[in-house]
Amino acid sequence: MNQLISKKVAALTGHIKVPGDKSISHRSLIMGTMAIGQSRISGLLEGEDVQDTARAMEAMGADISRDANGDWLVHGVGIGGLCQPEKPLDMGNSGTGARLIMGLVSTYPHNTSFIGDASLSSRPMRRVTDPLEKFGAEFQGAMDMTLPITVKGIGDPLPIEYEVPVASAQVKSAVLLAALNTPGKTTVIEPVATRDHTERMFEHFGVPIEITGSAITVTGQPELTARDMFVPTDPSSAAFPTVAALITPGSDITIENVGMNPSRTGIYTTLIEMGGDISFINQRLECGESVADIHVKYSPLKGTIVPEKRAPSMIDEYPVLCIAASVAEGQTVMRGLGELRVKESDRIAAMVTGLKASGVTVVEHDKGMTVTGAANIPGGALIKTHLDHRIAMSFLILGLRADSPVTVDDGTVIETSFPGFRHLMNELGANIGSNA
Repeated sequence: MNQLISKKVAALTGHIKVPGDKSISHRSLIMGTMAIGQSRISGLLEGEDVQDTARAMEAMGADISRDANGDWLVHGVGIGGLCQPEKPLDMGNSGTGARLIMGLVSTYPHNTSFIGDASLSSRPMRRVTDPLEKFGAEFQGAMDMTLPITVKGIGDPLPIEYEVPVASAQVKSAVLLAALNTPGKTTVIEPVATRDHTERMFEHFGVPIEITGSAITVTGQPELTARDMFVPTDPSSAAFPTVAALITPGSDITIENVGMNPSRTGIYTTLIEMGGDISFINQRLECGESVADIHVKYSPLKGTIVPEKRAPSMIDEYPVLCIAASVAEGQTVMRGLGELRVKESDRIAAMVTGLKASGVTVVEHDKGMTVTGAANIPGGALIKTHLDHRIAMSFLILGLRADSPVTVDDGTVIETSFPGFRHLMNELGANIGSNA
């Protein structure tokens, strides 16, 4: 464990580029493996979660390397070409990697075991095992379907139609990836739209996919040819310096090449509604994904009621939104966040506990919380991160505004999604150091 401490600063200024989008990075490695030939990936997130997915793809036959320019090269095996891994796939802390790859292997006649760290091993997997069983796959594990789990894949899978019971891009994507090696047409219906990176990636690689309203239909067992991919920087990661600049007087920063997929931008819509001075410049398309540079200036914020329907487009950003709400005038009400209970930690409970310890007024709801902002935040707390990278980064951002330093119990978990976070924030003028 490596405690990090964050202290109050005068202003943040400069141009930065945050790491690549984690969701797209996972999917680019998987789809590169499913294609024939060499795919080149530029901008891949090199955090631990994505590295675990890369190792899993290598264990099933892909040849993956990094060239001198920092691009990643994936020599794929093609659909139907995965081999059975010789040992369990260690997915570390990555729920995305574990759930997507479970979907991928469920329609192969292999036994594939999955393990992970303590945090991942406490997270629910039944939400993906239930639909994957409909293809004919079987799962061996604990009664509550937490890791370790062994997937007994099916050699002659049947196409399915499945309506996703919860708003989850991971569940949807697991089913779509299972459909790749399934003959016929598989349809996923999602009553609430979630991030659509898998669908866009399928289109980029030429997977036969039809989207009609809330129904997504994939025709299985196509032959895919390798494609070059560009991974924009992660809008979830960019939210941390964005909030830091909004709450630190005198700040003026620009974050380059940020993914602006409409299914991911709820945090920016909300911050602008709160009075945030945020503008999007140099807007463009890269490999089917919207990209822009984000210009952020310090802004006095006002509390807001976040619409519940917006939750899928910003579910990972509620922890850092709590930090913005802590200094906003009035109350910020966040509801419909049951999904936060089953992330790397119970993020609702973790944020409420940490905010109270830092002197912030907050009320916990069953599926959300209400934060009452104040001009002055006492700070001074030691925050328990529960092995959750977003909890760690959120409270380090709070420390930049709090009257007394804020310490997180373990900064190493940040490497799962945002390698170099501390260095990059300090380049802007933050004061985040090791509390040795």
